[in-house]
Amino acid sequence: MYQRRAGRAHVTSAPVREELSGNTAGLKASQSRRLLATWRRRVQQRELVSAELARHLTELSREVGRQLGVLLNRRGEVEHVIVGDARQLVLPDIGRARAGQARLRGLRLVHTHLKNEPLTRDDLTDLVLLRLDAIAAVVARDDGLPGKIYLATLLPFNASGDLYRLSEAPSIYDLDFDAQAQVAALEQEMARTAPVREVGVEGRAILIGVHRGERTAAEASLAELSELARTAGVEVLDTILQSRRDPDPRTLIGEGKLQDILVRSMAVGADLLVFDRNLSPSQARHISEATSLKILDRTQLILDIFAQRAQSADGKLQVELAQLKYLLPRLVGRDDSLSRLGGGIGGRGPGETKLEVDRRRARDRIAVLEERIDRLSGDRAVRRRQRNRSGAPVVSIVGYTNAGKSTLLNSLTNSDVLTENKLFATLDPTSRRLKFPRDREVIVTDTVGFIRDLPRDLVNAFRATLEELEEADLLLHVVDASDPRHEEQAQAVERVLATLDVERTPRLLVFNKSDRAPEQARMLALASGGVAVSALTQDGFPELLARCEEILWRRGKVLAPGHEPEFARPRY
Repeated sequence: MYQRRAGRAHVTSAPVREELSGNTAGLKASQSRRLLATWRRRVQQRELVSAELARHLTELSREVGRQLGVLLNRRGEVEHVIVGDARQLVLPDIGRARAGQARLRGLRLVHTHLKNEPLTRDDLTDLVLLRLDAIAAVVARDDGLPGKIYLATLLPFNASGDLYRLSEAPSIYDLDFDAQAQVAALEQEMARTAPVREVGVEGRAILIGVHRGERTAAEASLAELSELARTAGVEVLDTILQSRRDPDPRTLIGEGKLQDILVRSMAVGADLLVFDRNLSPSQARHISEATSLKILDRTQLILDIFAQRAQSADGKLQVELAQLKYLLPRLVGRDDSLSRLGGGIGGRGPGETKLEVDRRRARDRIAVLEERIDRLSGDRAVRRRQRNRSGAPVVSIVGYTNAGKSTLLNSLTNSDVLTENKLFATLDPTSRRLKFPRDREVIVTDTVGFIRDLPRDLVNAFRATLEELEEADLLLHVVDASDPRHEEQAQAVERVLATLDVERTPRLLVFNKSDRAPEQARMLALASGGVAVSALTQDGFPELLARCEEILWRRGKVLAPGHEPEFARPRY
């Protein structure tokens, strides 16, 4: 239920039938009796409101100095009698905000305005959010008689995003509106034009960002979220960026902004809200309850992409572990009153509640997954030792997601590892052999891409995979030189690498995509002692291979294992 107060929504309890709802304090007994008599009035099904009911409301409204209203059902019966104040009404609880894309609520609101003013923004917000059949305001003239009438009805889904149609008339006698026929026709048209999700599309989303600092960085982050959504198969309909000094503890963006976004979601036909930051369990729950839309945060979106992309048994286990660790703190109840595990008075009973069973099962599954991943990690360690005994050095390719790591691997080794212009196209590590001159050979390994604010549980879950990097003799840190945020991306990669035992492993910065930004790649390579290449055209490969050979055989530990190697120091 929505209370009109500076555009904010407030919940009130639903009234009992044949009682008054709203601001009844200060009414005289005679006034209350006359208002209660409104319950016995009926209007014809085709009428928006009868002349008698309109006059009854305007006379009483002028007498008590407050807005009055009724909610009428499609049979013409009064469902609620509402008392407001001089400026607004408090609508009773008539259910969740979103009744359905193709159906209306089956209720129309007729209320009075003490001033000759059209429907307010709050009136129209109630129409949209509650999906009322219609909303009308009848002006209460100074003599108590009904004056001008203002009417609004919803519009079917349309490309322009218009939500409602406004009309007005000098009096109710001049209003051309058949409530029964026009509402039926409107619902038919809504069903016909309702947006249909395309095959392969996981959702129709509005992306939401909140920032308190530099807007440019927030816009770049929202653009990255859009790429994540595209990778997950989500259709992005709109993006919204809000500047807030402090996040709202309940809804992150505030109740008023949430109402605006809900209205926008109805205009564009969205069924999903994706937030560019992690939501607390309570925030996610409050937003979901207020909107009836599916809610995702940045971590959930990344986890979903990983679940789609995981191919190997290792990868699937690691994704499931990360998902369960994310889900566990979000398995919450409203309180502990139903718990059977506390003992004492009220704690005895048949056993656990469903919530406690869910939590226990999640913890048990996490323990099983961690044990299986540890075993797989041991198996990989054995394979790495066997590989090391062959004497072939290992070169691991690391970098930000979609920097071109898999394309570089394919071009270097003439392989056909999956490459896509999407984030996290590679999830499972892939190794290929690369021959150097003088019968020298290296093993090149492609790893999962990194991203800023990578969820900690995801990093921990994939630690067994990332341990491959600790056995590498050289790390090729691939940077997308054509991306304006390349420096921030490189720093994000280095932050993840700092959690691994690779601080003494040589690193070579490889500025990829020089075919898109040749001068930028060249300048970055000169400034950092790296190499500029194009994985697509293989431009710069001779220098890259020469630098790898120099680090691995001339200066590194491969030919002189007893000496301390010189490392190619990273820039970041």
